[in-house]
Amino acid sequence: MIVTKTKAGNTLTVALDGRMDAVSAPKLEEELKAELGTVTDLTIDLEKLVYTSSAGLRVLLSMQKTMNSKGSMVIRNVRPEIMEIFDMVGFTDLLNIEE
Repeated sequence: MIVTKTKAGNTLTVALDGRMDAVSAPKLEEELKAELGTVTDLTIDLEKLVYTSSAGLRVLLSMQKTMNSKGSMVIRNVRPEIMEIFDMVGFTDLLNIEE
């Protein structure tokens, strides 16, 4: 998975490209935790994410919980196949997803 991060002030945008699985998800979580010090607004762009495993879902939920106490998190550009997974596991009620 390719992770592209753009930081401007207290805003961090993270674009994910590829597959978020048991190998890439923990690495992503480490990267995000290292960046979140002063971040109050986190945007995760999933336009190019083609697959997520339960490990990836756990990372997204963890980041949402962290950002709920610091500011806000938005997930954008969710592909239909990923949205179907979010719907099945009930994440559409837990994550702030912009369509």
